Amino acid sequence: MEFVPHDYQKLCISKLLELPAAGLFLDMGLGKTVTTLTAVRELKYYRFWVCKVLVIAPKKVAEATWSREAEKWDHLQDLRISTVLGSRIKRERALARPADVYVINRENVEWLVDYYRNDWPFDMVVIDESSSFKDQSTKRWRALKRVRPKIHRIVLLTGTPAPNNLIDLWAQLYLLDEGARLGRTIGGFRERYFLPDKRNAERVFTYKPKMGTEKAVQDLIGDICISMSADDYLTLPECVEVTTPVMLDEKARKAYNTMERDMLLEVAEDTITADTAAVLTNKLLQLAGGAVYNADHQPQVIHTCKVEAFLELVESLNGKSALVFYAFQHERDRILDALHKKCRGLCVRVFGGPADEDDWNAGKIDILLAHPASTAYGLNLQQGGNHVIWFTPTWSLELYQQANKRLHRQGQTERVIVHHLLVDGSVDHDVVSALEGKADTQDMLLESIKARIEQVRSTA
Repeated sequence: MEFVPHDYQKLCISKLLELPAAGLFLDMGLGKTVTTLTAVRELKYYRFWVCKVLVIAPKKVAEATWSREAEKWDHLQDLRISTVLGSRIKRERALARPADVYVINRENVEWLVDYYRNDWPFDMVVIDESSSFKDQSTKRWRALKRVRPKIHRIVLLTGTPAPNNLIDLWAQLYLLDEGARLGRTIGGFRERYFLPDKRNAERVFTYKPKMGTEKAVQDLIGDICISMSADDYLTLPECVEVTTPVMLDEKARKAYNTMERDMLLEVAEDTITADTAAVLTNKLLQLAGGAVYNADHQPQVIHTCKVEAFLELVESLNGKSALVFYAFQHERDRILDALHKKCRGLCVRVFGGPADEDDWNAGKIDILLAHPASTAYGLNLQQGGNHVIWFTPTWSLELYQQANKRLHRQGQTERVIVHHLLVDGSVDHDVVSALEGKADTQDMLLESIKARIEQVRSTA
């Protein structure tokens, strides 16, 4: 595919070429990955300013997004991507493989720094979703700080931060300029720009920005950071759809393939009906989501890959609220459980009625879970956020469009971004293709199941 950059992408590319340290604070769907890879290609092959590039990303992003972007665009075909994932032996082999860009998950940054010790080889580092480096007390942040003097070019990629998350910028910006703009200590930064918020007699739990802090911070970092939150440079449609690929690990892929094969081989292709196809599709969608109901209608967990990808996506929103659509009750329960364990500071609710609608629009809810059938009509949720996440897609085009319209409607002041979590090689993609083509649901159900049955039988 030919890459024709938007004006704002041209601006971002020029900044990445010009500045040895730069931050791109772009909303999702605006092409941070292709923009960065385009700059990397120029820096390596035409200007000869970098030799070896490291990308640090959330695990699910590291598994698929960067390599797929390189494969997608014509001008990036010559970039060699090596994903440094899996066991220690697999990681070491990936590092030994000749490549231009090495992609590693953030959990292995400390291991990588210890692995190379004084022979750090990466002269350019890209931190994808840099909000995961917002805590200067973490091992990953301290490890990267140790090798920062050996990094000649560094790029931070993240979404536009919400005002109440400005305090998280200090640790991220320190990795860019080593304290030149926001100060060399988090304590000094807090003292200058924030006031204690929630506290007890001895301890401050949270801080709130002083009046004028947002503009002051923007002025301080504006020379090395580009923010696209205000649509200053954008000419985009009002609603942007973003696909987040979900890669199953080896164990999960084996379990998925086995269960899918067993389900499909039980069906006689020549006698399949729309009702049979609907039942099978629901089972396959559950399987892609990570769990299926057994004969006693109890959820049987198969894998957690999509839940993990969902948590990474929530983190990448940088404090912005999200309306999350699920398809099955066990998905709702598993999402709630994961959020309560990993994101305790967030206000999470399941939509239950007018009180939740009011609180969402008042900004009191961070994550609002809902079934599309319960919120598809009559609700005005546009004042509470601009991100929609589909954990599992729906076959109903009407439900899909109406559910998205809860945010994408008159009174919405920001671009609405619709996220799809899609498991590679699963029925998830069949559903989204049907929605994009606005095809007849019954016909697509039958075609999808028949194609999968034929594929399974040909490999059995």
